[in-house]
Amino acid sequence: MLPIALTIAGSDPSGGAGIQADLKTFHQFHVYGEAVITLLTVQNTRHVLRVEVVDPALVLQQIEAVVSDIPPAAVKTGALGNAQVVSAVASWARQSCIPLIVDPVMLSKHGAPLLSPEAQQVLKKELIPHATLVTPNLPEAQALTGQTDPQNAARHLLQLGCRAVLIKAGHAEGEPIDLFYDDAGPLTLPGRRIQTLHTHGTGCTLSAAITALLAAGTPLRQAVQQAKSYIQNAIATAPGLGHGHGPLNHWAETTPRVG
Repeated sequence: MLPIALTIAGSDPSGGAGIQADLKTFHQFHVYGEAVITLLTVQNTRHVLRVEVVDPALVLQQIEAVVSDIPPAAVKTGALGNAQVVSAVASWARQSCIPLIVDPVMLSKHGAPLLSPEAQQVLKKELIPHATLVTPNLPEAQALTGQTDPQNAARHLLQLGCRAVLIKAGHAEGEPIDLFYDDAGPLTLPGRRIQTLHTHGTGCTLSAAITALLAAGTPLRQAVQQAKSYIQNAIATAPGLGHGHGPLNHWAETTPRVG
């Protein structure tokens, strides 16, 4: 059967991040994509001008409509906007057995807030405990845990109840060495630093790739490693669109290179 994945996230009209990036990524991994919109933005590669969060009841109705008719094999969340939307998504996740990837998007690439401080607390208490994987970058991991060391932050997040954590090191100095942590212990994922402005939607695309791979039946650790390889290729071959932080190449290779 055709693998199916669902993204619950915000809209980026410039197409580089949010549900637009997620759906492109699902398609590239040969997975049928569904999308529930949590917030609307007015943005391009240079700035975010406006953010409007969708009514939480409407978010929940979208989820229920999709899942009851074309149930996905894996789900991811992106920007959720406020505490009420987080709580609505968590109320669904609480009674769902579908693998859930939580990307705790707090800021846009341009620094616009996409998750209020109150919502961060609800995320920790209500949504993260139901996650198969949580994928914060370093600043998000620190905000959620108060820990500056990635391994300590990962262990703290695991104590909240999620099955696994992937801490992304794109904001670190030097080469980006991501950290994956589950009940089998830590796994480091080396990467190479690519000097480019075109990294808009990197976190969305990475979590979408993992979600697509899980929907297709790939084991979690393997999915994380394969998605890391894909995101490196997507950054390295970015098309150079826009006058600011441009989008990735969502049509990059999806299988790790040999040698």
